[in-house]
Parts: sequence; C-alpha cells; structure tokens
Amino acid sequence: MAELTELEEKLAEVYGLAQAAQGATTKVAGLVEDDQITSLLVRMRDEAAQTEERCEQLAGEIDGKKTAIQEKARETKQEAEQMMKDYLGSDADGLDGLEFLIMAEAGELGHVEIVGAMNEVTGEPKVQELFEWAQPIQQRHFDDTRQAALQLAKQEA
Repeated sequence: MAELTELEEKLAEVYGLAQAAQGATTKVAGLVEDDQITSLLVRMRDEAAQTEERCEQLAGEIDGKKTAIQEKARETKQEAEQMMKDYLGSDADGLDGLEFLIMAEAGELGHVEIVGAMNEVTGEPKVQELFEWAQPIQQRHFDDTRQAALQLAKQEA
C-alpha cells in the first residue's frame, strides 16, 4: 500500500470522521426529543455525507493513494465509533448525546483546520478548496451542537 504524507493522513482522518459523524448524528437524533434539535442533527448528517463525498473524490485524485487514504479513513471511523460506543452507554439520553457531539465536532473542526494549516505550506489547490468549503461548516456544527446542548440542559434543569 502507498505511503501517505502527513497531509494525506490528516485528509484521511477528516474523511473517516465525516463517515463516523453520519452515524453519530443519527444515533443522537434518536436520543433527542426536541424537533428543532433533531432537524439540526439531520442537516449535520447530510453535510457530513457531503464532506465524505468530497474527501472521497479528492482521494481519487491523489495519484496512487486512494486505497491507502480509504484504509486510514476506515481506521479513523472505527476509532470514532468505538469512542461513541464507550461514551454513550445503554442509559444515554439526549443531553449525553449532545455532550458527545460537542467533543466529536471539536475534533472534526480541529482536523479540518490542521489540514488547512498544513496546506498553507504544501499549497495543494484541491485541498485548499476542501478546506475552504469544510471549515465554516465544521465551525457551525461545533457552535450549533454546543448551543443545542446548552438549550437542552436548561430544559432538563
């Protein structure tokens, strides 16, 4: 299998986290009883799917490394899914789910920003395009998840 650069590894991690985010938002939506928050989670899931598609397309354009990037993405997805499973036990409620998503979204945002920072040095136009598209979405996901958790916390107090 092809050796990945550090940037390609981080790109693969963004890819894998986008895959994992789809399952996480679906799971948390099932724990939340607030329609507004559920709608937010559905939108986030759809945007994670778009991020996955863009990462897959970019991986296919990196000469000879698509399989290696996909494998690293799969590993990252599995690690994220295991963290969710550990965090959200059988007694988890909507607030627990949103607390987990705050951490997950912060991680996704951080990974996207790291890709952007690395690309400031490497200057790959397609990576820059992905960064410019994904960064504001990830920032919004983090902010929206945090606000939804705080709203739900006040309702449960």
